Order: sequence, then C-alpha cells, then structure tokens
Amino acid sequence: MALCVFDLDHTLIRTPLDLAAMAVDMRALIERARGPLPPRPERWRVGELVQWTKAGAPELEGAVWEVALAHEGRAMDAATVEPGALDALAGARRAGFRTALWTNNARALTLPALERLGLAALLDLVVTRDDMRALKPDPDGWRVIVEHFGVPHDAVVVGDSWVDGVAATAAGVPFVAYRAKEPDLERWKITPVARLSDLAALPDWLRGRA
Repeated sequence: MALCVFDLDHTLIRTPLDLAAMAVDMRALIERARGPLPPRPERWRVGELVQWTKAGAPELEGAVWEVALAHEGRAMDAATVEPGALDALAGARRAGFRTALWTNNARALTLPALERLGLAALLDLVVTRDDMRALKPDPDGWRVIVEHFGVPHDAVVVGDSWVDGVAATAAGVPFVAYRAKEPDLERWKITPVARLSDLAALPDWLRGRA
C-alpha cells in the first residue's frame, strides 16, 4: 500500500488562519490568569502554549482551546480550495495511492469544511488534533495513520510549513514542500524530497514513485 498524506491549511485549502495571532491571544489569556510566562529568545507557539498549559495550568486548558476554536472557526468560514488540490487528490488515487489528511485543526471544524469544498470524498482518512496525543511538529499523527492503514511500502507527506517537515522527518517519511519558506526549512534542517510550484503537479511525481 502506497500513501500520500496532506496537510490542510494552505495545501488543500486556503484560509486566513494566523497561528501567530492565535498564539498571542492564548498567551494573553494565560498571563492574565498566571502572570508572565518565562522569557525566551523565540516567540511562544500554539503547540508550546498548549503543552505549557497542560503541564502547568490545566484549569486553563479548556479556555485555551476555546481561543483556538474561535480562530479556526473564522478561518474555516472563509476557506476556499487551494488551486490544484482536487486534481492532486484525484491524481494520487488514480496512481494507486491512498490519501490521508494530517492536521492540527479540530475535527468538528475540519470535516464540514472538507464536505463543503468537495474534498472529503477524495480522502481515505482524516486525522485531526482530536485523534492525536500531541500536535505537529510532534509525529504522533503518523501513529494514528499507521494504526489505520498499516505500515505503507511507500509514503510521502505534503505540507506548506516547517511544522509539517519536522513531523514528517520525525516519522521517517519523505516530505514534499508546497510553498514552504526556504529560511524556515534551512533553520529546522529539513530537506524536502521535492518542492512544488503547483500542487496539481503532484500526481506525475507520485507516479514516478509508485
């Protein structure tokens, strides 16, 4: 079995989701209740704030997730299909690949968007944060995928950010970078097996691997 695993935001769909703004709102909520977070050279990211809350302020976890849901809900309301996404999914299936989605977004918001945009029928599996023990860049989503399909003889992860690349690398799966920022890839020492200027080009590349 061959498998092609896609990220959601800016790979299959286009949304105005701003994770940096989400992190700012999460941090403000935490600091109002608990005081300033420890200083650090880099900004706090969403996954790190979630983990800090789980470990140090579990009573705030529900409120932190409400911040995430509010941002994601607004983004999903404005979601459109990324150019080439439908062709890429259909082409991957024609080439003999099973298709999966691996996203940090919530299932309750992801599934309706996939249905509305005509993507759901082209995916064999949807893995959201509700299914995982930790968010990407942690590779735990790959555990869920393997439990469903078994270990594939060939697999690839397609995503638009260093987060996807780190998760894929940690899972031991080749990463295809779609519009990923080169400085981010270099900083996180991610070497994609391919870079796509057009997501619709994916099926031809997959046929060469099948």
